[in-house]
Amino acid sequence: QVQLVESGGGLVQPGGSLRLSCAASGTIFTIYAMGWYRQAPGKQRELVAIISSGGSTDSSDSAKGRFTISRDNAKNTVFLQMNTLKPEDTAVYYCHAYVDSGRTTRAYWGQGTQVTVSS
Repeated sequence: QVQLVESGGGLVQPGGSLRLSCAASGTIFTIYAMGWYRQAPGKQRELVAIISSGGSTDSSDSAKGRFTISRDNAKNTVFLQMNTLKPEDTAVYYCHAYVDSGRTTRAYWGQGTQVTVSS
C-alpha cells in the first residue's frame, strides 16, 4: 500500500509563486519517478513535470522556464516550485509516482491540490 499526499496549493495573484509538495508513504522499495500532472476545467489531465530517482527531468513546454521540479529521495518527497504564475495555470495538480512496493511496481496518484491564480 502506497499513499501520496499533496500540499501547498492555494490562491495566488498573477505573477506570484507557490511551492507544492508531495510525500509518499507506505511500503516502498524504490520510487523510480515522481511528478506532477494537472487538470483544468474542461481539459484532459496533462503532464507538468517529472523527475527520476537519478535526477533526470522532463516537463511540458508551458512549465519550462517557470516551474522547477525537485526531489528529496531520503524523504520520498517531490516538490514543484511554481513561479510567474498565470491564470491559465489554474487547475487541480496531482502528484504521480511510479513505485516498486516489493509486491508490485505500478503508478500511484494523489488526490490533488487546487491551484487558483486570480487577482
